[in-house]
Amino acid sequence: MYKLCDEQLITLFKKGHSSALEELVHRHKDKVFTSILLLVKDPFLAEDIFQDTFIKIIDTIRAERYTEKGKFLPWAMRIAHNLCVDHFRKIKRTPMIRTGDDKDIFDVLGFSDSCAEEKLITRQSHDRVRRMLDMLPDEQREVIILRHYAELSFKEIADLTQVSINTALGRMRYGLINLRKMMTEKQICL
Repeated sequence: MYKLCDEQLITLFKKGHSSALEELVHRHKDKVFTSILLLVKDPFLAEDIFQDTFIKIIDTIRAERYTEKGKFLPWAMRIAHNLCVDHFRKIKRTPMIRTGDDKDIFDVLGFSDSCAEEKLITRQSHDRVRRMLDMLPDEQREVIILRHYAELSFKEIADLTQVSINTALGRMRYGLINLRKMMTEKQICL
């Protein structure tokens, strides 16, 4: 079933094959979960929003309202992003930029073929990147996360964040400039 495209899996799920949905979740869980975690910075909240995302996906597909032919991942990311925004609206605040060390998001990605020393170096590098990302303005951090971790196009990012493509590109540019400045000022080597 792993060779089927997302659309074929959705069609199979509509016909009652629950394993098709399992494959969709397995195929996209790392990108969706990591993006949520980077936005909300709380692994337990990220897990809740991740589950809510796929519940909403299931409900939409079952209700025959899925219309995003060929664009399942951007659609799933849009749902996840909207649920994150809804969460912050509910608590009437914007995401706080913290440098806390709740959980290493790169553990979720499962780097497994490294020796202990390489794992330590990789983890330290990822910690540095995450801390620097946390220090960026929210808009810049969000675009970098959606582009590099969720692998969305700038058009998809613009649609998701409800800004123009030029604004999304500008936020990415300034975010990368700010990351470079931080690396230079703090003499960080990745």
